Amino acid sequence: MKFKARIEVKLRKDEIDPEAETVKKSLVDLNFAVSQVKMAKVFEITIDSNSKKDAESAARMMCSRLLVNPTKDEYKAEVVEVGGSGKS
Repeated sequence: MKFKARIEVKLRKDEIDPEAETVKKSLVDLNFAVSQVKMAKVFEITIDSNSKKDAESAARMMCSRLLVNPTKDEYKAEVVEVGGSGKS
């Protein structure tokens, strides 16, 4: 079966995000009434797995091993079945 994992990674609330601050400043310079900008990375990953439970486990493992830096990031992962075995 195929599953789609949508993983959103963002900085923890206590972390300073210089890239978001630069975007905020640029928007203000363009005369937009902006008081805050938050940024996140979104990964959409198709996983071949036997069950949703195994796909969720694989998504968590991807986060802990590569996608998320636990010292500065937090994440949210959602996994949904998208069908098919992927074999032709």
